[in-house]
Amino acid sequence: MTEQRFNHKIPRRTFLKVCAAAAAAGLTACGKTQAAAALPELTVGSDNYPPFIYLNNDSTPTGIDVDIATEVFARMGYAVRFEIIDWEQKTNLVESGAIDCIWSCFSMDGREQLYRWVGPYMVSRQVVAVNADSGIETLADLAGKTMMVQSTTKPEEIFLAGTDPRIPQFGELLSAEDRSVQYAMLNCGYVDAIAAHEAAILRYMQDCNANFRILEEPLLVTGIGVAFALNDTRGLDEKLTETLAAMRADGTMKQIVGKYLPDPEKYLEVDALEP
Repeated sequence: MTEQRFNHKIPRRTFLKVCAAAAAAGLTACGKTQAAAALPELTVGSDNYPPFIYLNNDSTPTGIDVDIATEVFARMGYAVRFEIIDWEQKTNLVESGAIDCIWSCFSMDGREQLYRWVGPYMVSRQVVAVNADSGIETLADLAGKTMMVQSTTKPEEIFLAGTDPRIPQFGELLSAEDRSVQYAMLNCGYVDAIAAHEAAILRYMQDCNANFRILEEPLLVTGIGVAFALNDTRGLDEKLTETLAAMRADGTMKQIVGKYLPDPEKYLEVDALEP
């Protein structure tokens, strides 16, 4: 088959107009790109923890913490990049400078001396969930049962410490590095109960149509915050504290949380937390 070539001549005046428009568009796009690139970037270390942080359909990080962090750092003059990290290595990563901070529904309780904290910016309930048809109604009913948690989380810490008189002796306590494993294990009936942030369990129940039931009595009501390394002297924590307060005052925090959770005021009552 003979290749056909077409040679359309464009009038000089039209050609010049097209070039001018293209140049203008290029300069505008270039200006926007340069403006974005001019912002210093902060790397936030996170876990995949819906509804606080997760990947949407086009693999873009989204969620409560993503929206809050993006807005607050933009107000501070920074771009932000979210990196899903090995959660068990979070302390090493922030202390080494591999990430700038840890931000992923991170409970402050009992960790006050480990990091330079900003927060609490939200309240979280650590709770136990069972299958809806389970006979487990209270924490005391967990005696002899198999419990599963995500490793290095607050529930694991509570159970291993053995200092809470409400918590009975389990038949077995299992830990998994991947948070999603505990949900699958409970769904399949391989464990009797799991423990995690209430908002995360509710989100899983919604997304996966899981028939779980959350025990009424929480393990812990705690504040969640943003963790910087103890040796971080850049002053980011102080500026972040001020800017989050401004976002709370102008209603931005309530608006963001309300996109993902009903009754957002309940999750913003940080002043009600015990000192």
